[in-house]
Amino acid sequence: MTPGDNGASTPEDDDPFGYLYADGQARGAQPPSGGYGYPNSVSRVRTVGERSYGAQQAPYGQPPQATYGQGVPQQGAPGQPNAHYQAPETLPGGAPAGRRTAAPAPGRRGPNTKGLLIGAIAVVAAVVIGIGIAMINGNTDDDKSGNQAGPAPTRSHSSSPSPSGSGSPTPGELPKTDANALQLTGGATKATDVPGAQAAGGVYVTGFNQTGSSITWTVNGIPEAGKYSVYIGYSVPGKDATATLTVNGTASDRPVGLKNWAKGPEGDYEKGWTKTYNWIQLDKGTNTIKLSCEQGNQCDALIDQLWLVKGWVNSSG
Repeated sequence: MTPGDNGASTPEDDDPFGYLYADGQARGAQPPSGGYGYPNSVSRVRTVGERSYGAQQAPYGQPPQATYGQGVPQQGAPGQPNAHYQAPETLPGGAPAGRRTAAPAPGRRGPNTKGLLIGAIAVVAAVVIGIGIAMINGNTDDDKSGNQAGPAPTRSHSSSPSPSGSGSPTPGELPKTDANALQLTGGATKATDVPGAQAAGGVYVTGFNQTGSSITWTVNGIPEAGKYSVYIGYSVPGKDATATLTVNGTASDRPVGLKNWAKGPEGDYEKGWTKTYNWIQLDKGTNTIKLSCEQGNQCDALIDQLWLVKGWVNSSG
């Protein structure tokens, strides 16, 4: 045999389109009677969806094996995989299997900055309130100390005391004195004419209603420096009086109130005996307490006793 001539029927079998050429027609090539242009091919037209994927193919020229339904492979039991099914991407020319992309994880919430801010503001507010209260208390103490004599000026009693002689401190607790031991200056003198004085022998100081008159008490044996209250026993003739209190050389900036707490009738000293107190600051050891009639005071009063109470009291001592 020579190239291009392998027998009478070879060309048309080798070249399915030989019938289109003159030499092919000379050798007896015929156009196909059906199918896809190949000799002896069979055209098999199927309804869409009839083809059975994955089913076993019959030999060329043989009908396919019978399947369940019309071209549909028999399905497995419910819940079981179909033995005849093949994913499109596994078939020749099928789409490549795509990689599944994991869903993005939900973002984490950041810290609750709003709650932290509210908490910080609450803390700052509490600190500011505390400082304000401390300042108010400090100012209150300053006001009290600013009205006291000595290291801190005195402050007069602001409410009605109990009658003279009642509620007095126990003798010997702190120093106590009466008209017999007081140092007198100016027009102040001792007397016993008016009944009711609590000093020994009924002695009291009179003539105190003259400007420049004073009584001075030198106090020994103060156990410690600090706050004390000085009590003054006196009588007024049915009207209020005032005086100036000086402690260790420092005078009070407000007068001592010698008021008619006993509600005695005007002009009656015997019915006017009572007492009052002032807040003072004393040093440890010896101190001087002076009660005087200065310019601007109304000093019409009799004085009989002075005594001390520890601390600044708010009731009768």
